[in-house]
This record gives sequence, structure tokens and C-alpha cells, in this order.
Amino acid sequence: MAEVDDAAPYGLNLAEASPARVYDYLLGGKDNFDVDRAEGERIRALMPGVEHGVRAQRDVLGRAVRFLVGEAGIRQLVDIGTGLPTAENVHQVAHALDPEVRVAYVDNDPHVLVHARALLARNANTLAVRGDLREPAALLADRELAAHIDLSAPVGLILCGILHHIQDEDDPWRLTKELVAALPSGSYVFIHHLLNRGDEQSRSLSEARNTVYRTKDEISRFFAGLEMVTPGLVGVPDWRPDPDQVVHDDQPVLKLAMAGVGRKP
Repeated sequence: MAEVDDAAPYGLNLAEASPARVYDYLLGGKDNFDVDRAEGERIRALMPGVEHGVRAQRDVLGRAVRFLVGEAGIRQLVDIGTGLPTAENVHQVAHALDPEVRVAYVDNDPHVLVHARALLARNANTLAVRGDLREPAALLADRELAAHIDLSAPVGLILCGILHHIQDEDDPWRLTKELVAALPSGSYVFIHHLLNRGDEQSRSLSEARNTVYRTKDEISRFFAGLEMVTPGLVGVPDWRPDPDQVVHDDQPVLKLAMAGVGRKP
């Protein structure tokens, strides 16, 4: 591995791990620090094969974007909790199908925004803004976002790997409902969420990561009022797999997350 500089750029607080940087580390990226790598290794010890789960999350995100743009005809995407830019970003997948699709990335991590804005500097159809899922009204009121995304036309809302970072006391179902309420008819919502299977591993992981593993019924509540797109809420590898997709059936980690898409009537 190449030597990594652990100085704190951009005025970042490196006292605690960032979910975005831990994710980057587990994907094999370089935009992470000692605190993130330590957290990544703790997760790896608790969840052997976690890299397969992280890769599967990235893959299902790509499949969802291709569905939204290629099949559903959506021409505006809002990705909340985008994480650090890596391979196969939402705008890259979308623009491979239609370069005119407007994409807005929203994140509350300044490290993410610095990287995203540098990547997108010459891309007029893609925007990165600071916003917090826990403050949906402020997020939707952002001037840059409002100028970039037309909320009178259908939108594809992407909540990939973000809702399980919101604790129950913050009522993530209410937050999601407020966001969906602002979308016009014909919009779609994609959600990827970690699954509580009712076993010891789910409990241990939830406690260790300060991340909420929810039951299928709890995850289903995020789609209240939406029409589920086939095949519904399913395990990540089972959501519209590509014909040549290789599934690692021997990896239990792939059973610890679900994904689904709902359409707003």
C-alpha cells in the first residue's frame, strides 16, 4: 500500500471516523485516515468479507441508476449521503445513458464536498451541495439545489447506505416522508439499508458501528405510500441482477442488506 499522509486537510476533525472515508477504505480507496482505517478493520473483524458487501452496495446503486434513467425515464437525480467520489459514481452511470441528466450530490461531510466539487468542476449538469438528511426542510431550501433540480418534474431520490446511519430517535421515517412529500408524482426513491436478521451478528455490528440494522418490516416503512418496483424490497444481490453478475453465495455478509425502489403515484 502506498504511504498515506494523515495530516488533516481542509480543517477536518479527525477525532472520529467518517462513514464516507471508512467506506472508501473498504473499497480500497486512498481518501481515508488512521481513524477511518482502524474503524474499517474493526468492521472487518466483526464482519468477515465486508468488502463483498461494500462492492455489492456499489453495484446495486449502479443498477438502480440505470433503471431510473434507462427504464423509468428520470432526468433528475438527487443523491443524499453520496460519500466520497469513487469509480462508477451516480453521474457517470447516468451520463453514460444520457449526458443531459441533472445530478445533485448532497452530503454533510466537508471532505466529501471538497473532493466532489473538484471532480465536478467542469460538469455543468452535476452539482455538489452541503446538506443534512436530518434537516430536510433546509436541504430542500438550498438555493443551489433549487436552481439545479426542478421539483415540478419527476426526480430520482437516492438514499443509498445513509438511512442506517440515522438513529431511531431522529425518526428517519419522518425525514424520508418529508423528502418524498416534496417530490412530484412520477418520482422514484431508491433505498439501500442494512438488515437486522434478529441474530447476534446484527446486534453486535449495530452496537459496534453506531449503525442501525433494521428489520425488513422497518425498512419497508420507508416506502410508505409508494408503489414498489419489481422485484420489491429484496436482498441486494437480488435487486435486478445483471445477466453476467457473479453472486458469492458463500458470503453471509451479502445477506445483511436490502434494496428497493418505489414510485410516487
